[in-house]
Amino acid sequence: MPSQAPKDMYSPPRWLDKLLERFCAPHLLEEVIGDLHERYYLKAQKIGEAKARKWYWREVLAYMRPTIFKRQTSPHSKPIITVMIQSYFKIAFRNIARNKAFSAINILGLVLGMVCSLLIFLWIQDERSIDNFHTNGEHLYRVYTRNYNSEYLDVNYKTSALLPEELKTVIPEIQYASGFAKELRLSRPGDIQETFQVGDKIHKMKGSRAGADFFKMFSYPLLLGTAENAIAELKGIAISRKMANLFFESPEAAYGKTITFRNESSSSELIVTAVFEDIPNSSSDQFDYLTNWDDWVQNDDFKRFWDHLGTHTYIQLQAGVNPAEVEEKLKNFLDSYLDFPEDRSFYAELGLQKFGDQYLNSNFENGRPSGGRKEYVQLLGAVAIFILLIACINFMNLTTARSIKRAKEVGMRKVVGAVRWSLITQFMGETLLLVLISIILSVGIVWQLLPWFNELTQKQIALSITDSSLIWSLVVLMSSVGLISGSYPSFFLSSLQPAKVLKGSISFGKKAIGFRKGLVVFQFILSILLITATIVVTRQMQFIQTKNLGYDRENILYILLEGELLNNYLTYKREVSRMPGIKLIDRSSQTPHRMGFSGPFVRWDGMDESNPINFVPSSVGYDYVKLMGMEIVEGRDFSHAFPADTNNFLVSVSAVKQMKLDDPVGSEISIFGKTGTIVGVTNDFHTQSLHQSISPVILDIKENLNFGTMLVRTEAGKTKEAIASLEKIHNLLNPGYAFSYSFLDDEYDKLYHSEQIISKLTTAFGALAIFISCLGLFGLAMFSAEQRIKEIGIRKVLGASVSSIITLFSKDFLKLVGFSFVVAIPISWFAMREWLQGFAYRIDLAWWIFAFAGALALSIALFTISFQAIKAAIANPIKSLRSE
Repeated sequence: MPSQAPKDMYSPPRWLDKLLERFCAPHLLEEVIGDLHERYYLKAQKIGEAKARKWYWREVLAYMRPTIFKRQTSPHSKPIITVMIQSYFKIAFRNIARNKAFSAINILGLVLGMVCSLLIFLWIQDERSIDNFHTNGEHLYRVYTRNYNSEYLDVNYKTSALLPEELKTVIPEIQYASGFAKELRLSRPGDIQETFQVGDKIHKMKGSRAGADFFKMFSYPLLLGTAENAIAELKGIAISRKMANLFFESPEAAYGKTITFRNESSSSELIVTAVFEDIPNSSSDQFDYLTNWDDWVQNDDFKRFWDHLGTHTYIQLQAGVNPAEVEEKLKNFLDSYLDFPEDRSFYAELGLQKFGDQYLNSNFENGRPSGGRKEYVQLLGAVAIFILLIACINFMNLTTARSIKRAKEVGMRKVVGAVRWSLITQFMGETLLLVLISIILSVGIVWQLLPWFNELTQKQIALSITDSSLIWSLVVLMSSVGLISGSYPSFFLSSLQPAKVLKGSISFGKKAIGFRKGLVVFQFILSILLITATIVVTRQMQFIQTKNLGYDRENILYILLEGELLNNYLTYKREVSRMPGIKLIDRSSQTPHRMGFSGPFVRWDGMDESNPINFVPSSVGYDYVKLMGMEIVEGRDFSHAFPADTNNFLVSVSAVKQMKLDDPVGSEISIFGKTGTIVGVTNDFHTQSLHQSISPVILDIKENLNFGTMLVRTEAGKTKEAIASLEKIHNLLNPGYAFSYSFLDDEYDKLYHSEQIISKLTTAFGALAIFISCLGLFGLAMFSAEQRIKEIGIRKVLGASVSSIITLFSKDFLKLVGFSFVVAIPISWFAMREWLQGFAYRIDLAWWIFAFAGALALSIALFTISFQAIKAAIANPIKSLRSE
């Protein structure tokens, strides 16, 4: 066998090696050149050096490709902080993967807390945006009226229809002023729907009246027309895109066209002088059309008097004007237009409220705007913070409960040179990673829950990832939750002493144990607060829905009397009464659940003229008391058998008390120039929501009134037949008006729209808060079991029973819940008492509500820790004592 030639006998061209050295990535160079040299040596021996050189040339060229050029950065070339962060995240991912159950519980608690907080944040953001989108918002104000009396102070937004134009004329600081009709008619306050017709299209639309300055003041985009001329013409009308599409198929086709407008008793032709974009949900004023203010005032005798207070006034101040100075001028503005008594036993003042504040601050206290929906925003904001805190505390407890598992890791890291700040950074990094995962999951869940949440809250909230406010909110949420959740575990774990840890003699001091117990106490204080709030709010809502209002609102619907029905009411009543499903029909000038028209209209012998009393008048038919299911407590009801009853009155019990009549039946009273005798006294009944006290009511007979509402009591279970009957006769007698109706019980429930939403939200979020709290308690139970495992083992060896160990294990936790109950009760009692103050009629804060909340919290806590207690009690003591 021939001898093999030495390797240095055959050398490839040096310049080709240099070419490779120049272009080949450093981390591949040694491997590539070594491989090529080895193969070149074998080729040279086999085919000769000349052919081997050609082969080497081809191979070097073949290596000239991107994968060979690409450099790989050496770990040692990276900044130390980058390497460290990468290392921390690797360790964090490994810990999450290694402790799947622990990580899942932690993430679940954070996700639930964040989902609740994000939903509440979106709701609060939507609430705060109402009426705050107008370009001139900082200069827009709403006028309100303070009515002073020797015995009371009444504050509301109702002003004279003559006020807007007069303010702009007299006070130069006011740039624009506009009236706005929140209530078009006494019979149905707040329900502003009127009939329009184009060709054979007849529809009822929601709208109002407004002054010529309205579109100059407010940022409602105009698609066609100008702000100066939108509703400046007496017979002009501005309509929405929706209304233009409904009647004319497009805004362009609508502009300049004629539309027939029918109110209660008249009809007119209006010209479409502007088309505006549909009103956004962020506006408290919702309307599909606006007609001219001056035309409305000129055609209504009541509106031309300064003492007729039924409309709203908006103003825009000049730039740079001090609103306090304008309000001072407004204070006694009405003195020049109304005759107040010289002794000022009765007088009125005007005040200003920023337009953007009216939605959240519609209540008044001491004559000034003070709260309203703002309290609900603050309440739910507090709930969001509570739930987030509970979730963070849950994370702390679960993390510290697992601290023994990581104690040796901390000890080893400190032994090899890790300093405390690096350990704190590591544990905070792990927390932030869990928080980031939780936020991503939370946003996804919120996205899926929004349709349900919008249905629950009756909103149209959208989640936009590109919304800068949402992005910043998520950043703040991640930072705050990460800092709160990770701070204590990070500082606690980094403080462990390596000598003690590695010897296995780790122990936790009283301060550390006390802090964790304090966190659980705080959790359950918040949980008991939420349980109590849920019970109280739910019971108050049930009280509202079931309270005897003084009349039976079931199976009653009402229809606006308009058009031919005003002249043919008795015919309509007679024809409909014969139809299927109809039990009883009558009429009223005001709907029973919202009798907003009141005043010092009544006169009687012996009245104190210096102390006028507001009465609620309502003109009704002969069957009103019977239809409403009311009672006559003294005297008799109206009757056709007494022709003089058209001049007589029924009064409520409260009215008798206010008039201080010892023998009311037979007493003579006068109202609106009509003098008659009281023939009967009815029971008291609620004329508005339970937020207001019962008002004194005066009833008289007026079946030929030129406005009002027809009330219909249907046969139980025959509502559909009754509605069909009503519509059939309506279309025959009143074909120019669209048929519409409302159920009295549904409209009554709408008075408590905000309270019902708050009740549902507190129930849902309260249940989640309890669940998250239980996770935290479970974490502390887990921690305690790990700490006391040898103690439990020794007790079992010495003969302790399973039940005694469960009792020993559970009693400490139940003490914590009991202490939470003691602290939470006075706080929850005070908070709920303040909330109930907003209702004139409310439930009592019975002791059992708080006892039930405490018992429920105790039961849930016992159920939560029982699993861990039983597990510790039945564990084999051999395993726990093996090292001994």
